[in-house]
Amino acid sequence: MGAWDTGIFDNDGAGDLHAELLTAAPAGRADVLRSAFALPCEEYVEVDEGQRALAAAAVVSAAAAGTDLTAYGRSLPAADLPAATPELVALARAAVDRVLGADSEWRELWDEAELGADAFSAAAKLRAGLS
Repeated sequence: MGAWDTGIFDNDGAGDLHAELLTAAPAGRADVLRSAFALPCEEYVEVDEGQRALAAAAVVSAAAAGTDLTAYGRSLPAADLPAATPELVALARAAVDRVLGADSEWRELWDEAELGADAFSAAAKLRAGLS
């Protein structure tokens, strides 16, 4: 059974991204994020893709704020995060917008869930931090 809760890092897709960042060479971490942001432009966004994209956006947000990223009891110091370049910030914003959009399984699942408001609040806070 997979993990699924309202926080940005409370699900399997985010866990996979976190593990990928921990094992990636520092020079390759921006590419891991770019890969997570590569959502289909005109197709339905599957929940796992959406979870990864939100987690990647949280990494960019942490980098922009200069804060460490801690999830699953493991930390990536701010110095080890990819730089929050204008390109990565723009990709993060666009990805969050897609995940929150109408053609998103993440959105549909949370629309139907009792704690959906908490998940939407976390995603909206993340999006606001990327502005």
